[in-house]
Amino acid sequence: MDLDIDNVTSEESIDDLDAEPASDHEGDAPVETEASREVSVDEDRVVEGLGQLVLALVNLIHELLEKQAIRRMESGQLTDDEVERLGRTLMEQAQEIERLCDEFDLDEEDLNLDLGPLGEMV
Repeated sequence: MDLDIDNVTSEESIDDLDAEPASDHEGDAPVETEASREVSVDEDRVVEGLGQLVLALVNLIHELLEKQAIRRMESGQLTDDEVERLGRTLMEQAQEIERLCDEFDLDEEDLNLDLGPLGEMV
């Protein structure tokens, strides 16, 4: 459904969208107009899409944290204890991301969002 906002006159308003559908003749069934159509939203698909988006962002942050941890380890900024804790934490994060992917029935490939001209996210 295309909505041409440029051709809306000042006489038309949001209230017109709530008006009863017009009919061709008195007593006839209402004629469906663009304003009278309802948007159909599949709530399950919305939840799945949102879950995919959130997990993709969490996965991106996780990968950035891994890269930062590797840089800090290679530069010698971390003690052996810090390296151990950081490794354990990153591993637990990866496991939780995997668990959530299973719950939302997503593959690792699903977390790689296409950003159009910017390329893929991960």
